[in-house]
Amino acid sequence: MHEIARPLSRDELPAGTADLARFLIGKLVLRALPDGLAVARIVETEAYLADDAACHAFRGPTPRNRTMFGAPGHAYVYRAYGVCWMLNVTNAAVGVGEAVLIRAAEPIAGLDAMKRHRGDVPTRDLLRGPGRLASALAIDRSHDGADLCVSGALWLGTDGAAGGDIGTSTRIGITRDADLPLRFYEKGSRFVSGPAALNGQGRALIERSVQRSPRSTAT
Repeated sequence: MHEIARPLSRDELPAGTADLARFLIGKLVLRALPDGLAVARIVETEAYLADDAACHAFRGPTPRNRTMFGAPGHAYVYRAYGVCWMLNVTNAAVGVGEAVLIRAAEPIAGLDAMKRHRGDVPTRDLLRGPGRLASALAIDRSHDGADLCVSGALWLGTDGAAGGDIGTSTRIGITRDADLPLRFYEKGSRFVSGPAALNGQGRALIERSVQRSPRSTAT
């Protein structure tokens, strides 16, 4: 385990998936690799809700998305466009498919290991985008369903650092329910992905509330 980090407990994860997406800004993704521990601080997330047409769970369970319908705090990993893996954190009640996509992170430790997976790219670009993040941390389908609330091969943690100023925008690269303000990011972070207009640099961003999805106690 990273010497200053502890795993996030399931009890401290917010019940609402949009709330979880905001909560995860500033938290850590930790990945145990053969050549050491890689640690990254989350700077950008997107929430995907059950009644959201852009969500993989919108039409119900499938072999690909069944992890989304399980207990909160697990990894849902899928391949996007047949090219790159994406890391998501499940949330909401058991039987309700919701998750948070980890879009970008700031590398904290294990940079050499990350660059061995991503190539000799600028540090800023190691984890700046969900496909890059999964590649740098060697995350693939084998991690689908992993419990992210216990230390292991892949988990979420905190070092107690307070998150920065958090911005909100519409999500990136989707066409359905594209107007929902379900993307969260650390303002001013150079590790955030996406166009300047969605990072508070080109226009004012519209903030609005999103409906909280209650979590069931079912197991």
